[in-house]
Amino acid sequence: MMKDNHTTVTEFLLMGFQNLHSFHIPLFLLLIVIYSVTVTGNLLIITLVSINQQLKCPMYFFLSHLSLCDILISSNVGPNTLQVILTGRCPISALGCLIQLYFFGASAGIECCLLTVMSYDRYLAICNPLHYSSIMNVKLPNYLVIWCWTAGFGLSFITVVLVFELRFCGPNIIDHFFCDLAPLLELSCSDTSLVEIQVSINVIVIGISQLFFVVATYICIFNSILRISTSTGRQKTFSTCSSHLAVVSIYYGTLITLYMAPSRGYSLELNKALSLLNTVMTPLFNPIIYSLRNKDIRIAIIKLLIWISSVKLRR
Repeated sequence: MMKDNHTTVTEFLLMGFQNLHSFHIPLFLLLIVIYSVTVTGNLLIITLVSINQQLKCPMYFFLSHLSLCDILISSNVGPNTLQVILTGRCPISALGCLIQLYFFGASAGIECCLLTVMSYDRYLAICNPLHYSSIMNVKLPNYLVIWCWTAGFGLSFITVVLVFELRFCGPNIIDHFFCDLAPLLELSCSDTSLVEIQVSINVIVIGISQLFFVVATYICIFNSILRISTSTGRQKTFSTCSSHLAVVSIYYGTLITLYMAPSRGYSLELNKALSLLNTVMTPLFNPIIYSLRNKDIRIAIIKLLIWISSVKLRR
């Protein structure tokens, strides 16, 4: 952090969960299992999309990038969370705190953008199927994905640069399990209004405006589905976007609940619990939802398992 005439904070102390008592070991083991399943499940989806020709379409291309983003989220926050739960505290350098804040903000922005792009893809496929192939051609998915990652990393970089300019004179205790922006700003002994304005702009551009876009696309999608004459046709069409709708509902539901909940006083523990749900559980839900609700993914998994079994038998 920037130097001060009196004291410079070079290290922060994460003190996320102080009232676990005898539950810290079971929770630690549970989170290790969740993290392992999260990384394995998302890597599985990335692998399936890469090797299976039936999954070579824009929807699954976007899904593989969503899985990569989920791995980034869980791997960025997970190790510190596990240490906080196991030992009750986790020291982190000022630079390490900024790096974690950067990747957390970037991954949150990237996920919002990817969910928006995926909703646009489903809108074209259902509401404008005759022109889908010409609009969603080979180049457009690549451009959209590049935009998602650039927007996420770019806007988060601006935030971190502004935080870097702040002075931190002590104390250095963050009552959270990772370097989240709000508790970090509370420790600053300089004016944080510029950072708060920039973050508010980010929330409007990346969060609220894109949520409205997703809602608008699904209103159009539902109108198109309702115009289908047969119930079988309606169910078949809805099944193509139901997994994405479930992921959007979970992600934005936890995000809205998290930032609507006050972060001070008695609700601080609730805020940390919601943050845990958003950073640890949501990346786990995505591969599970797409595996259970998506027929193509299930078939690809079965084919992969059959191929692995045949390779073992040949040996």
